[in-house]
Amino acid sequence: MVTLKDIARLSNVSTATVSRIINNDPTLSVTEETRSRVISIVNELDYKPLRKKSSKLVKQADEFHIGLIMLNDENIDPYFYSIRNGIENSCQQYGLTIVSTMMVGKNNISSESLNGLDGLIVIGDIEIDDLRKIYNKNNNIVAVDYLPLDTNVDVVISDFEGATNQLMEFLFSLGHTDIVYLGGKGNVFELVETKIRKKEDIRKITFEKNMKEKNLYNPAKVLEGDWGTTSGYNLTKQLIESQLLGSAIVVGSDPMAIGVLRALHEADIVVPDSVSVFSFDDIEAAAFMNPPLSSVRVQGDEMGKTAVKLLFDRIKGREIPLKVILPAQLIYRDSVGECIK
Repeated sequence: MVTLKDIARLSNVSTATVSRIINNDPTLSVTEETRSRVISIVNELDYKPLRKKSSKLVKQADEFHIGLIMLNDENIDPYFYSIRNGIENSCQQYGLTIVSTMMVGKNNISSESLNGLDGLIVIGDIEIDDLRKIYNKNNNIVAVDYLPLDTNVDVVISDFEGATNQLMEFLFSLGHTDIVYLGGKGNVFELVETKIRKKEDIRKITFEKNMKEKNLYNPAKVLEGDWGTTSGYNLTKQLIESQLLGSAIVVGSDPMAIGVLRALHEADIVVPDSVSVFSFDDIEAAAFMNPPLSSVRVQGDEMGKTAVKLLFDRIKGREIPLKVILPAQLIYRDSVGECIK
């Protein structure tokens, strides 16, 4: 019987990519040449659908079929691409095959679409308690980049709290006291009940805690939009027009920081001479910005790999839930300098 692994080997791509092409995954970004090559091999080998009439997945005895559920668009924030890349690169090592990749708002996520899956990796702020209502193997779930209220679930997160504390200590040591925070609004999504619950982002919470401890907190200098570049640009324009810019800006994500730097450049505000900028994620582009962006490096690839290992252990019978907090590293570049105000 022809398997996804056979097609992946002949196509020179991952099994996850083969699955996503076959299932017309709208989140997949590959060249038309790659897509055509995979489809051609699928047809040539007469690959059969993964589902029988019973709607159960056909698989080999030593193979486990899993699904990915994603909330955030990795085309907007490459951080989420690095997580998925880590997942895909580790699956073969543990005999896991990604047969379904679903994005909230773009795919129909239902009990039928999850039927037959041995486990799920959920990336982003998705309420696990709600997901259990439609997924019957409800212990085989790993939440990534979100700490759910449900404590009986495996979790992989980054130490944003510790990294933010280090970041603030660094800015204080450079003499910065008038510091602004720009971040994205936090929302937790329920798939079954189709509800949205607001949440406070740990980066924002930790920033406010540090500023309050030094009696420096000004709520007018904590602004939230979404996590994209346009939001960073617009929020910075708002700060400039309101004369609330401060001597340093802490930005919740690198895509936002790209917009921040653009707005400052247009206003002839020199970084870091006039304003320092420190961000989160350390995407590849951060080192090539003008000036190179200081950023908190988040180990997205390792988060993905860790999630795969945790899910494999769950599938094999582990019952005790584990929470893994991966360290984040401050990367110092030219966008931060001493306060001269």
